[in-house]
Amino acid sequence: MQIRRLTDADAEPLWRLRLSALQTEPATFAESLDELLQSTPETFVERLRSGGNENFVMGAFDNGALVGMAGFYREQVAKKRHKGWVWGVFVSPPYRGKSIGRALLVSILESAQALTDLDCIFLTVATTQEPARRLYRSLGFRSFGIEPRSLKVDGEYVDQEHMVLEVSPPNGSRVET
Repeated sequence: MQIRRLTDADAEPLWRLRLSALQTEPATFAESLDELLQSTPETFVERLRSGGNENFVMGAFDNGALVGMAGFYREQVAKKRHKGWVWGVFVSPPYRGKSIGRALLVSILESAQALTDLDCIFLTVATTQEPARRLYRSLGFRSFGIEPRSLKVDGEYVDQEHMVLEVSPPNGSRVET
């Protein structure tokens, strides 16, 4: 298994994996399948090119096939630049239970924590996704609330848990994770 940052050359496999994610787990992502279908792999080329060090997607590859993904972005407005977000975590069902999600998250956290003045990393996770919630807690994320009715998917509500990983204490020195 190879974990690496995705480049614009990975746009089509990323788009296809995102499509699979939205088809198999519609209640865990804010983006709908219809919304994704309004984009193209070429749209993803631009997204991957424009990311820089503060906005990126990590991928997990098995024999060259993209089987997992996790994204990160840093807030851009001055008063929020101390915060970053993990998004879009997904591992193809046949590859679950093999620590691929953990490897993706560790890679994301290592890259994100190298950013200057990044103090905390946030994420949201559907409360129905217990394996993902356990993974995030095991990496040091802590819950700070449940948002009821966060998503509405096919007429059903999905609650989401908000989590944070504080990567530096209030005085600004780094915390090792």
